[in-house]
Amino acid sequence: MAPERRQILAGLTAAAVAPVVGAVGAVAGPSAAHDSRETPVEETTMFGLIGKMTTQPGKRDELAAILLEGVSGMPGCLSYVVAQDPEDADALWITEVWVDEEHHRASLSLPSVQAAIAKGRPLITGFPVHQKTVPLGGHGLSNNA
Repeated sequence: MAPERRQILAGLTAAAVAPVVGAVGAVAGPSAAHDSRETPVEETTMFGLIGKMTTQPGKRDELAAILLEGVSGMPGCLSYVVAQDPEDADALWITEVWVDEEHHRASLSLPSVQAAIAKGRPLITGFPVHQKTVPLGGHGLSNNA
């Protein structure tokens, strides 16, 4: 069964992005206690995606290369990791962290992402696992406003 266009867009969202950890902007996290007279600081909720992408037999490395080429310049992308599945020779795991969901959505219209989608689509057989997450922080991710 061919993957749906929406799944392909989600799976290749930042196809032109390699790990860009903490390189783009800061994300608001838990704020320190403050005087009640101060204006509250608006916090931003990070947006994450974790997904497994399966490929045509023997095409995993080719798809990984497409996902990792031209990887700079993704506004709002804090982390984009492409990993091989050690138990499935035709699968990749993609882990993404964005400043917010709006930045993720906007990335879908970037020419580099559109080109990667067009190039990678024929290699993809499915997205058996696709999960949105709300990252709280971690090594390499900024928790400061």
